[in-house]
Amino acid sequence: MLKTRINELFQVEYPIFQGGMAWVATAELAAAVSEAGGIGFIGAGSAPGEVVREQIRKAKTLTTKPFGVNVYYLSPFVEEVIQVLLEEGVDLITTGAGNPGKHIPLLKEKGIKVIPVVSSVALAKRMEKLEVDAVIAEGMECGGHVGELTTMALLPQVVDAVNLPVIAAGGIADGRQLAAVLCMGAEGVQMGTRFICAEECIAHTNYKKEILRAKDRDTVLTGYNGHYVRVLKNELAHKFARLMKEGADEKELEALGVGRLRAAVIEGDTRMGSLMAGQVAAMVNKVQPAREIIREVVTEAEEVLAQRPKQVMV
Repeated sequence: MLKTRINELFQVEYPIFQGGMAWVATAELAAAVSEAGGIGFIGAGSAPGEVVREQIRKAKTLTTKPFGVNVYYLSPFVEEVIQVLLEEGVDLITTGAGNPGKHIPLLKEKGIKVIPVVSSVALAKRMEKLEVDAVIAEGMECGGHVGELTTMALLPQVVDAVNLPVIAAGGIADGRQLAAVLCMGAEGVQMGTRFICAEECIAHTNYKKEILRAKDRDTVLTGYNGHYVRVLKNELAHKFARLMKEGADEKELEALGVGRLRAAVIEGDTRMGSLMAGQVAAMVNKVQPAREIIREVVTEAEEVLAQRPKQVMV
């Protein structure tokens, strides 16, 4: 069985996190992943605190195992969400798009573990000084908001820079990739795109079908400097590209993106919805239960780690 510090630290069977994707990662998916032995996350996104509370309470009716919430620090409701987390007593949180420093003492006091997503060595070091429990080193292969470094380049540098457990994210969808990042020093993985096609994920069927159709070069970055988002190519992505080429200002680009993720996930708009997905989308070829996804990934990783690749002679 795959065991790292993550198993003990978070009381989990497998060191596999499910990405806390806004609109996509609801109580249903989070609970299913946790029940399967990983750690599921509810994506708070820009939802008000009471919406997050409802999701937490729903997840608690679906699983007794540890699960978490992803806190998006650009949300106008972030203070509400933190208060809800303190009141509801979740097991752990992941954070992105901001510094959780001012909230860490309160969260720790309640026994809530904090795992920020980092896209640079400098940020990882800063988070370690704040006494977080682990960090997620996320490369630009991921879906949604991205940094500048690839997972292959970022991960080993973060592993070398901090003494915390490091979870790899971005470009991971199967057991070979899990085995690879473990060999690079990671102690777990976070997967997002693969879990969009979990049966328990509430994402619209149209969205899932677009992921299943995706080829290796079917994702593209949209947005503007410092705020790039990886999505599947569609009319919205082409419009972003055209506006960027024409020199549109940030306000115009921001306005174009408002409500587009909900349109894709909830309404199934594959033309003008934001179909956030990582570069591994082409590796996702079926909709299946979360438990089956985790079992496949873990089994393959164990097989790879138990027997060196046949083409390698030592």
